[in-house]
Amino acid sequence: MDASMLQLIAQATPVAKAVLAMLVVMSLASWAVICAKWRTLERARRGIAQGISDALSAPGLTDLLHRLDGCGCGASPLRRMARLGVDEFNRLARTGDADRLLADNVRRTLRHGVGEEIRRLSRALPLLATTANTAPFIGLFGTVWGVMHSFQSIGQMKSASLATVAPGISEALVATALGLAVAIPAAMAYNVLLGRLATLEGQCISFAGLLLNRLQHEANAHAQGIALPGGRG
Repeated sequence: MDASMLQLIAQATPVAKAVLAMLVVMSLASWAVICAKWRTLERARRGIAQGISDALSAPGLTDLLHRLDGCGCGASPLRRMARLGVDEFNRLARTGDADRLLADNVRRTLRHGVGEEIRRLSRALPLLATTANTAPFIGLFGTVWGVMHSFQSIGQMKSASLATVAPGISEALVATALGLAVAIPAAMAYNVLLGRLATLEGQCISFAGLLLNRLQHEANAHAQGIALPGGRG
């Protein structure tokens, strides 16, 4: 930012400075969310990919649960989903209704688990949507205020020269440009992250189906329930 731009901002009206400060804060907050959420979704992607690979290659359900609970998988959404499904299976096993209710009850539990994981991963995304939708209008407010200030200067100085109106118009254009500079990255990041979330949701649903198949195939071998890693079950 060159000296003329800094001087222009320094000479802006208090309302215009407040608008610019608000846009700067929104920009910093949205970029913090973008960076944090990108890292979170990347970790989740790696964990989900590994979990699906384990579900396809593990020789048994107990081995799969230990792999999901192993080093580096603790933060994987699939670990929490698997525990929900196994907890429900164990409840059914204790009542003796596993054969009759396994498919429907565990499927509903896993569907709930998928929804909870996607909600967890999508936290703070509404901030990006809000920034993308409101920043241009906040910048537009600054634009309108700058134009109004220019007309007031014309009235007070009784002159319509460029020197009279230029500061207000420049102030207005800065607010417009900053509003767009804040909104465009937020909108792009929101759409990209939303697409990644949709992909992760599909992968979680695939894992839920694989886990349900495992539970159905090995239900007789675990008629008394399945011991979860860590002593639960």
